[in-house]
Amino acid sequence: MARPRSITGERLLAATATVIGRVGPGFTLAQVAAEAGVAVGIFSQRYGSKTGLLQAVSRHSTRETVTRMREYAEVADGGVAGLRAALVQTYAGLGDAETAANHLGQLGVDIGDPALRALLGEHYAAVEDELRLLVEAAAPELPHAPASRRAARTLLAVVNGTALDWSIRPEGELAGRLEEDVDAVLSAWRGREGQ
Repeated sequence: MARPRSITGERLLAATATVIGRVGPGFTLAQVAAEAGVAVGIFSQRYGSKTGLLQAVSRHSTRETVTRMREYAEVADGGVAGLRAALVQTYAGLGDAETAANHLGQLGVDIGDPALRALLGEHYAAVEDELRLLVEAAAPELPHAPASRRAARTLLAVVNGTALDWSIRPEGELAGRLEEDVDAVLSAWRGREGQ
């Protein structure tokens, strides 16, 4: 009979994200193991390599992001409020500007690796698909919005750009910046520019 795994993958992936936020792309498996309170060997057993671990982190992040988007949209009762809530939370985990910069450093490394870049493409496609559904649900409140696929792509570009800009020029809180920029677009699509 196989022994049960007491060290969850969730714990290992959360430790990886924490360490990346703290030190950036130069992190070591030893640092992640220390954060998780496990032996370094567990990573090679479960993921094979640092790249395998990063692939697992990427897949996990995609699932978590889409799940959080749905949860935030439901709590806000759908419509434009749900769409807005889902958008604002997409980068809720970035933390402070230094943590955000470290994650962006890792993003640069990921873009340079073909397998990780493909997973990033899957991530953004999944987020865009979820946004498209939320835009369609909010369509009665957004009479001036473009077609749902283009609207979703535009909104994703807004939050991605805002997060990048904020990590370089961190004025105020990220959530506040996201709210302002998302509201600027949604207000225009509602026909309420300048409000």
